[in-house]
Amino acid sequence: MRKARVMRHYKELDPTALRGLIFDIDDTVTNQGVLEAEAFVAMHRLRALGVDLVAVTGRPLGWTDVIARMWPVRIAVGENGAGWAWMDGVHAREGYFAEPYKRAAHDRLLQEIRRDVASKMPHVRLANDRGARRCDLAFDVGEEVSLPPAEIDALVALIESHGARSAVSTVHAHATPGDWDKARGVERALREVLNVDLDQELHRWVFVGDSGNDSAAFTRFPVSVGVANVREHLHRLPTPPRYVTDSDRGRGFAELAAHLCDGRG
Repeated sequence: MRKARVMRHYKELDPTALRGLIFDIDDTVTNQGVLEAEAFVAMHRLRALGVDLVAVTGRPLGWTDVIARMWPVRIAVGENGAGWAWMDGVHAREGYFAEPYKRAAHDRLLQEIRRDVASKMPHVRLANDRGARRCDLAFDVGEEVSLPPAEIDALVALIESHGARSAVSTVHAHATPGDWDKARGVERALREVLNVDLDQELHRWVFVGDSGNDSAAFTRFPVSVGVANVREHLHRLPTPPRYVTDSDRGRGFAELAAHLCDGRG
C-alpha cells in the first residue's frame, strides 16, 4: 500500500542545515535530453557556496566518468547505484557497489534477460547508451520510442521473472542484477569518497528527482524534492517526495537551488 504523504511547496524547506544536494539527471536537470542552462548555473552557484553535489542517474557508468570530470559535482553515481566516479585532486577514481566476482555473475544474468526479451518482446529496443554500460541492462521506453504503460509493465514482469529487479525512469526500464538502488549506491559512495555516515546526518542532505527509478531515494531521504513533472509518475512511487517545485525539469531544479542559496546567503 502506498505510504500517504502530502507533497508540500519547496519554499517550506529550511536550507540552513544543508550540507549536500543529491540529484537525478534525466528530466530533473535536463529537458528532452539536454542539460538546461538554468540548472547548470544553479549547480555552480551551489558549489561556490560550499554545497556538496552528488549526481545520481540510471545513465551508464561510462557517462559518470565524464560528469565527475566536467560538472561541478563531488561524486557522479551511475546505473542506479551500481558504481560511481569522482575526482581526487587531478586523479579520476571509480568505485563499484558489487565485488568483481559478483559482477561477472550479474553479467551472465543480464545476457539471459536480454535474450528472453529479444525472443518474447522483439519490438523492445535496448537503450541507445548501452555501449557505455557496465553493470545493468536498460531498455528504451521513452527516449527514441514510447512504450505504452501496459507494455512497460509486461517488460518489468519479464525482467523480474529472472530474479532481477527493475526500475523505470522517464526514458528507460532497467534490469538490475544486484541489490543496489539509487539510495544504497549514494550512501556507499558518500561513505567511500567523503567519509559520510549518512545515518548521522541524513537531514543535512536533500534529494531531488522526478520518476520511478528515484523511488528508493524518495523513501530514504526525508528531505526530498520532486521537480513538478514528478506528478506524472506518482503511480510508480510508493513514497512521494516531501516537497515539490512550481516548474518542471531543470527550471524546477534552478528554483529550488535559488531558495537554498538565498537561505545560506
